[in-house]
Amino acid sequence: MAATILTDLGAEVLIPVCAVIGIVFSLVQWVLVSRVKLSPGEAAAAPPANNGKSGYTDYLIDEEENINDHSVVLKCAEIQSAISEGATSFLFTEYQYVGIFMAAFAVLIFLFLGSVEGFSTKSQPCTYDETKLCKPALATAVFSTVSFLLGGITSVVSGFLGMKIATYANARTTLEARKGVGKAFITAFRSGAVMGFLLAANGLLVLYIAINLFKIYYGDDWGGLFEAITGYGLGGSSMALFGRVGGGIYTKAADVGADLVGKVERNIPEDDPRNPAVIADNVGDNVGDIAGMGSDLFGSYAESSCAALVVASISSFGINHELTPMLYPLIVSSVGILVCLITTLFATDFFEIKAVKEIEPALKKQLIISTVLMTVGIAAVTWISVPSSFTIFNFGTQKVVKNWQLFLCVAVGLWAGLIIGFVTEYYTSNAYSPVQDVADSCRTGAATNVIFGLALGYKSVIIPIFAIAVSIFVSFSFAAMYGIAVAALGMLSTIATGLAIDAYGPISDNAGGIAEMAGMSHRIRERTDALDAAGNTTAAIGKGFAIGSAALVSLALFGAFVSRAHIVTVDVLTPKVFIGLIVGAMLPYWFSAMTMKSVGSAALKMVEEVRRQFNTIPGLMEGTAKPDYATCVKISTDASIKEMIPPGALVMLTPLVVGIFFGVETLSGVLAGSLVSGVQIAISASNTGGAWDNAKKYIEAGASDHARTLGPKGSDPHKAAVIGDTIGDPLKDTSGPSLNILIKLMAVESLVFAPFFATHGGLLFKIFG
Repeated sequence: MAATILTDLGAEVLIPVCAVIGIVFSLVQWVLVSRVKLSPGEAAAAPPANNGKSGYTDYLIDEEENINDHSVVLKCAEIQSAISEGATSFLFTEYQYVGIFMAAFAVLIFLFLGSVEGFSTKSQPCTYDETKLCKPALATAVFSTVSFLLGGITSVVSGFLGMKIATYANARTTLEARKGVGKAFITAFRSGAVMGFLLAANGLLVLYIAINLFKIYYGDDWGGLFEAITGYGLGGSSMALFGRVGGGIYTKAADVGADLVGKVERNIPEDDPRNPAVIADNVGDNVGDIAGMGSDLFGSYAESSCAALVVASISSFGINHELTPMLYPLIVSSVGILVCLITTLFATDFFEIKAVKEIEPALKKQLIISTVLMTVGIAAVTWISVPSSFTIFNFGTQKVVKNWQLFLCVAVGLWAGLIIGFVTEYYTSNAYSPVQDVADSCRTGAATNVIFGLALGYKSVIIPIFAIAVSIFVSFSFAAMYGIAVAALGMLSTIATGLAIDAYGPISDNAGGIAEMAGMSHRIRERTDALDAAGNTTAAIGKGFAIGSAALVSLALFGAFVSRAHIVTVDVLTPKVFIGLIVGAMLPYWFSAMTMKSVGSAALKMVEEVRRQFNTIPGLMEGTAKPDYATCVKISTDASIKEMIPPGALVMLTPLVVGIFFGVETLSGVLAGSLVSGVQIAISASNTGGAWDNAKKYIEAGASDHARTLGPKGSDPHKAAVIGDTIGDPLKDTSGPSLNILIKLMAVESLVFAPFFATHGGLLFKIFG
C-alpha cells in the first residue's frame, strides 16, 4: 500500500490546529461585535469613524443621532436584556429535562451493549477477523456511553453559545442600522460567524480528542474504537431533537399568538411593543432557529463523521492501521474551517454593502465562494492524505477504490448541497415568480393562498430529490457506503459558512423587532426589514442543507448498521422487511401530527392570553400601559417543555421497540421507510412555510407595482397572507426541520444498539417463529 504524502504526525497536528484557528477566529469576530456599545455614554462619545463608508452619511438621522440617542440606546439595551433573559431561562429549563433524559439513556446504552456478551471482561475474537482478539463488548458499552454524553454536552454547549451571541448581537445590529445598512449587515453576519465557527471547531476538536483518548485503551482494535465513537453522533442528535422540537414549539406558539391577535384582529405592526407576545416571539427566534439549528447541524456533522469512521475502520485503512487516511473525514472538516474563514472575509472585509439590494447577493456569494474554494481544498486533501488505491468494506467484500473516485464522492455531496440551497432559494425568495404567484393568490382570500402554497411546497421537492439521488448513485458506485458518508461530509464541509448565514436571519429579525419596540424611525425599520427578508431566505437555504445532508447521513448510518448487525441483504419482498418499510414511512406523518398539534395547542393558550390582556388592561392599545410580557414567555416555556416529550419519545423508542421485538431485518425496513418519506415531507413543509412567510413580506414591503396592488398592510390580501404565514410557521420552523433529526437519530440509534439487537432482538419472531 502506497504511503500518503501527509504523514501521521502531520494529520495529528493539522486537525487540532485548524480547530483552534476556528475557535480563535470566532472570538475575534465576537470582539469586533462587542465594540458596538450598548451604553448611551459610550455610544454618544464614539467618533463617527470612516465617514462615507457603508452608507454612514447617506441617511444620518439628526433626531436619533443627537436628541434621542440616550433614550433609544437605553431602550434597545432594555429590550435586548429581556430577550436574553427569556432565552436563557427557557434553555436552562429545557436542559434540566434533557439532562435527566441523557442520564437515563446513558444507563440504557451501558446495560444493553454490556449484556451482548453477558458483561464479560474477556477479550473476544474480532467480528471481521476471527484470528485476532478484540476488546470485550463491556468496553464498547462503557466507551459508547462516554461518547454519547460527550456528544450530548457538545451539542448543548454549541446551541447555548449560539443563542448567547445572537441575543448579544441583536440590539447592536439595530443600533448599527442608524449608520447604514452595511454596518448593520456586518454586525449581524459577524455574530452569525461566531456561532458557525465555534460549533464547527468545537465539534471537530472534541471528536478528535475523544478518538485519541479512546485509542489509549483500544490500541490496535480500531473496529471497536470507532464503533464506540458512534455514541458521539447519537448524543449530538438526541439533544438536537429536543432543542429543535422544544424551541420550534416555543417560537411558533408566540409567533402565531402575536400575529393572529396583533396583526389580524388589532391591526398593529408585527413587533409593536403593545403586543404582549412580542418578547416571547423574539425569544423564540433565538431558541428555535439558533440553538435548535446549531444542535441539528452539529448532530449531522457528528453522525456523518462517525458513519465514515465506522466503515473505514473495517476497510483497508483500519485493517492496516493507516492513521492519516483513517482520519480523512476529520481532515476534510479541518480544511472546511479554513475555507469558511477566507469566505467570511469576503462578506465582512473585502466587499462593502452600500444598498439594500446588495444584501441577498452577498449572502448567496458566501455559498458559491465557499463551495468553489472547498472543491479545490478537497482535491488537495484527498491527494495528500489518501493512498492512490485502497479497499473499502462493501457488505462482506472489499471494494477497490482510487483516490480520485473518493474526491468525486465528496465533491458531488458538496455541489448537491449548493444545488439544494439555490432551489430552496428559488422557491422561498420573493424575488422569484413562485412566491410572487402565492402572494398574488391572496387576492381571492386565504383559501387560494393555502392551495398555492401547498402546491409550491410539493413541487419544490423534485430537484433536491434528484440532486440527492445523483449524489447517492455516484458516491455509492465509486466507494460504497463510505462514499455516501463522505458525500454527506462534503455537504457539511462548509458548515461554518452555512451556520453563519443561518444565524444571521434570526439576529436580523430580532434587530427589526427591537427597532420597532424602541420607537425608531421608519427609515431604520426599512433597513432592518431588508436584512430580515434576506435572512428569511437564507434560513430556508440552511434548512435545505440540513435536510439534504440528513438524507445522506442517515443512508450512510443505515449502511453501517446493516454491516454491524450482520445483515447480508435487505430484501423488501420478505414480510419482516416490508412491514418495517410501511411503518417507517408512516412515522414522519405521526411525528409531524404531534408537533403541529403541539404548536396549535400552545398557540391557542397564547392567543387567549394576548386577547385577555388587550381586553382587560386599560390603556394598552393607546400605549399608555405596559403589557405583561412575562406571562406570555411563561406560556411558551411551559407549553414547549410539556409538548416536546411525546414526539421525542416516539423517535427515541421506535428503534428500541422494533429492534427488541421484531429484530434487525424489520428495523432495517423501518429505517429505509422513514428516510424515504421523511425527506420529502421535510423539504415540502420547510419550503411551503418559507414561501408563505415571504409572500406576506412581499405584500408588506410594497417594493414593486405588483406588490403595491396587493397592499398595504391591513388590506384583505395582506390578511389572507398573514393567515397563510401563520399556517406555515409550524411547518417551516417546527415539523419540517425536526424531521431531518428523526431520520438521522433513528439510524444512529439503531447503529449504536446493533450488537444488542443482533444478539437478543426479534423476541416476537423467536416466540412465534
